Amino acid sequence: MAHKFLPALSVWLLLVTCEAGRQMPKLSDKKLCADSDCSHPILIARALQDYYPGDCRFIPIRQGQLVYVYSMLKDRGNLFWAGSVQDSYYGEQEARIGHFPSSVVEETQVLMPATTEVKTTKWDFYCN
Repeated sequence: MAHKFLPALSVWLLLVTCEAGRQMPKLSDKKLCADSDCSHPILIARALQDYYPGDCRFIPIRQGQLVYVYSMLKDRGNLFWAGSVQDSYYGEQEARIGHFPSSVVEETQVLMPATTEVKTTKWDFYCN
């Protein structure tokens, strides 16, 4: 009787493991960066609230954390930015760049102007 549940369990495990390592839908075709490689942070922002991501393209943010912003998605009214979270202790969180809504942070320090328009690629929205 327990064998009836094995196919359902296999499908569920397949769905869970397919989220990582696949191309996710693009959030935008262009982004604004400080340079053509988007390798320099544009600004530092502080999280106004906790943010729990809906999928692997996004990063979790806790209220009060500092976020280094590397790019701003150009379409959809600049709703999403990409950056990495700076924890109070460097080793607490693996450094990973991901997207987050710009509405959950406030700019604290501008580092470089975001004047370089760059086309997004599949790697901008790839889940690993």
